Amino acid sequence: MKKYSVVNYIRYKEDLKESLSKLPDYCTDYHKYTRNQLIVKFSPLVETMARKFSTDSKASGILDILDLIQIGAEGLIRAVDKLDWIRLKKSEDKEKTLKSFFSKRIKGNIRRRIDMMRGNMRIPEHKLNELRSNPKDKKMVAMFFNSIFLSIDAKPNTDENMIYQIPDKSEPYNIPLLNIYLKSLMQKYLEYNEYEVLRLSYGLDCDKHSAKEIASKLNIEGSSNYVRISELKKQAVQKLINNVDHSQVIDYL
Repeated sequence: MKKYSVVNYIRYKEDLKESLSKLPDYCTDYHKYTRNQLIVKFSPLVETMARKFSTDSKASGILDILDLIQIGAEGLIRAVDKLDWIRLKKSEDKEKTLKSFFSKRIKGNIRRRIDMMRGNMRIPEHKLNELRSNPKDKKMVAMFFNSIFLSIDAKPNTDENMIYQIPDKSEPYNIPLLNIYLKSLMQKYLEYNEYEVLRLSYGLDCDKHSAKEIASKLNIEGSSNYVRISELKKQAVQKLINNVDHSQVIDYL
C-alpha cells in the first residue's frame, strides 16, 4: 500500500468519530435522519469500500487511500440524493437495502476515477464490467494488449465512416504510469528483440519509431525488414496474451 499522510488520516478518523457520536439514535427509522446525518452515518462504509481497492501504482495510478475515501464520499453523497424513500419503506431489511444501494455507487465512483487516472487506454465501462464478471476469460488480456499495441498500426478510415472518428477530448489518463506497468510485463515475458519492437513502436520511454527505424536499430536488414518488425510485434503481443495472467490485468482495467 502506498504511503499516505498519517496525520491527515488520524484527523479524518477523529472528526468522523466525533460526528458519529453526535448523531441521534433512530435505529432503523432512517427517514428521521436529515440528509447530512445520513451521510455521516454511512461514512464508515466509504472507507470499507475504499480499502477493497488496491493502492498499488499499477492499479490506482497516483491515488492513495485518502484519495479513494474522498472519492467514495462523493459517491455516497450522490447516492443519498438519489435515494428512493418509497422503495426503502417497502423493504423488509432497510439497513441491508441502504448498504447495498450505497455500496454500488461508492464502488462505481471510485472505479471510474481510478480508470481516469491510470493510462491512455480507453475501454467502454459496460465492456469492463462484462470482463470483470468473468475474470478468467483470456479475452480480457487480449483486449488489453491488442488495444495498446496492435492499434498503433491501424490506419484512419477516410470513407463515409469519418463520423466515427471524433477526437477524444476527455481528460487524458496517466501515461507514464501505464508505461511503467507495460514495461514490467514486457521485461518479464519477452525476448530482447520483441521487447524493443514494442517499446520503440509504442514509445514507452522514447519517441515512437517507424518500422524502418526499428529495423535499423535492431540490425534487421533486407528490403522487407519492416515486415519482420510487424511479425515481431504480433508475436510479442501474442506471447503477452498467452503468458500474462488475468489477475495482472483485471486490477488495471
